[in-house]
Amino acid sequence: MKRRLLLLGGAALAALLIAAALAWPRDEFVPAASPDAWAATSANIARGAYLARAGNCMACHTARGGAPYAGGRAMATPFGTLYTSNITPDRATGIGKWSADDFWHALHNGKSRDGRLLYPAFPYTSYTKVARADADALFAYLRSLPPRQVQNRPHALRFPYDSQLALAGWRLLSFTPGVFEQDDQRNPQWNRGAYLVDGLGHCSACHSARNQFGASDKGLGGGLIPTVGWYAPSLNADSEAGLGKWKEEHIVQLLRTGVAPGASVTGPMAEVVAQSLQHLNVEDLTAMAVYLKSLPAGPVAAPAPAPRPPEAVLEQGSQLYRQYCIDCHGARGEGLGPYPALAGNRALSLHEPVNAIRVVLNGGFAPATSGNPRPYGMPPFSHVLDDTEVATLLTYLRASWGNTAGPVSSAQVNRYRAVPLD
Repeated sequence: MKRRLLLLGGAALAALLIAAALAWPRDEFVPAASPDAWAATSANIARGAYLARAGNCMACHTARGGAPYAGGRAMATPFGTLYTSNITPDRATGIGKWSADDFWHALHNGKSRDGRLLYPAFPYTSYTKVARADADALFAYLRSLPPRQVQNRPHALRFPYDSQLALAGWRLLSFTPGVFEQDDQRNPQWNRGAYLVDGLGHCSACHSARNQFGASDKGLGGGLIPTVGWYAPSLNADSEAGLGKWKEEHIVQLLRTGVAPGASVTGPMAEVVAQSLQHLNVEDLTAMAVYLKSLPAGPVAAPAPAPRPPEAVLEQGSQLYRQYCIDCHGARGEGLGPYPALAGNRALSLHEPVNAIRVVLNGGFAPATSGNPRPYGMPPFSHVLDDTEVATLLTYLRASWGNTAGPVSSAQVNRYRAVPLD
């Protein structure tokens, strides 16, 4: 038995070594057009600042209360905790010694200046599509920032996920460097939207399912975001957050202000709108809208209606609704004034109820944007309602006014009662 285990272990190690050998040399290199591409000119810096907004770089590379871009933000994953890096131009702790080629290799090939493989929490699986000219402008902008001497914090990952060898094997299975390829059957506006959504915007990092090894399916079919405990709904299913039936101007409005007719963003998407999307120009937002609107290939079947909960549960939920919710959301869930309707609400009826649980417990807040500087929000009820009451209320909401989603259990509520720290 011992000999057999040794043979199996040796075979596994050999497989990992082969994977490492195959994964390490797969670099691609695209030279810069000229050294002027990353020169510290006002034009390059302004363009890079815009692209940094489009990629929402500061959100991840800034710790709560920390200096912008100095890193240190914790990202909890099923494999341990990752800490984002300092990307200010400090020579000791940041990217002050990096070249434009080093920076491009990080985005395109997922490798650090010293050749170390980067963890895909840094979404190089999407950034690999970023054009070299855009990478150089980003580099020019980051080099213009005030240097911050903030030491990078080592990751706290479990074995074997803390191994470069295991990461090489992951890359062999899940990552291939590439460039954005234009679709000649589509117009330039659609291609620009696809480039922003699938590349720098890295929307699939949240809006896609992940396998047991953390690899994204690279689609936009929805998925649980393990770092924050929210569900990012599908962008190509009309039963979730598909935009195929929306008007382009309403998609642009939602991306730019956080609110649109019959919709608003909350949770992690509110941060994306506040820190990134509201700062993009209308042309780029419209291109994104055109691309997102094109995603549904056709009608997507909604989930089968869930069995109706017991009448006693519905009556208890109705009482809670009349006590806490009716003044804003109306007697029939129609929504009053600026407050959203709950009848036919896709976000409320998602198969995974985590977002609805989060909103009831911790409150729901649209972002404050230039187009909506005083958003209406929903207060938290975690201090008022216990797990059973929250579950009963949500079960009632998900089964009323035409909603046919499944019940919520108190165990599900308890799982998400803690407030996400990041």
